[in-house]
Amino acid sequence: MAPTAISPAISPVISYVALFARDPGGLAAFYASVFGFPEVVPDRSPIYHCLQAGAVRLGFHADKAYDLLDIADRRPGDRGVTCYFTVEVASVTELDKLCARAVDHGALLVKPSYVTYYGSQQCVLTDPEGNVFRINHIL
Repeated sequence: MAPTAISPAISPVISYVALFARDPGGLAAFYASVFGFPEVVPDRSPIYHCLQAGAVRLGFHADKAYDLLDIADRRPGDRGVTCYFTVEVASVTELDKLCARAVDHGALLVKPSYVTYYGSQQCVLTDPEGNVFRINHIL
């Protein structure tokens, strides 16, 4: 099955992804440095930072947000990885460049660049706080 393009004309769409972070500003700076995502400065607070990642905003919440969202009982334990996100790029060359840049900025390479069974090339990494993300190019 061929992948389909994501269109903002499709509704509903995912507009926002948030990660809990020990250091929201530091983790936002990591993603800004690796991918060039600009910060949404008006949204910044002492417990929150946000980046504009294309059509999606990527947010970083401090631990206090668990209480604000009434999900304090859902703080992570030994559940392992519960989610990850993917950054789509225009070429394999860009994928390789950004994968190396992420490692240079403190990411851990989990799985080097490979061709998937569904027609993409990608690498799998963890950011400096251990969150899993992929860099992907549809072949």
